[in-house]
Amino acid sequence: MSISIQDVEHVAKLARLDLSEEEKQTYMKQLNAILQYADKLNELDTDQVEPTSHVMELVNVTREDERRSSWPIEQVMKNAPEEDEGQFKVPAVLD
Repeated sequence: MSISIQDVEHVAKLARLDLSEEEKQTYMKQLNAILQYADKLNELDTDQVEPTSHVMELVNVTREDERRSSWPIEQVMKNAPEEDEGQFKVPAVLD
């Protein structure tokens, strides 16, 4: 597979880029070089390589959930710009 000038122009149009002819040629060469390198990787013998989803082992570093009591409503309402009967009062978003 190789990238043509038309492919570069199509992607540039999607990205709303105005490329000069020189830039189109440059990008075409660069993208083709990337594809050639990817094709080279297909030459590797990976039959004995075990499939992995990640190169390194992933460990969850978040803490365990802990049950605890809520803050008192009076303390929470101190942060409210306006309140009405123990609820935050906010501007209407719908007419």
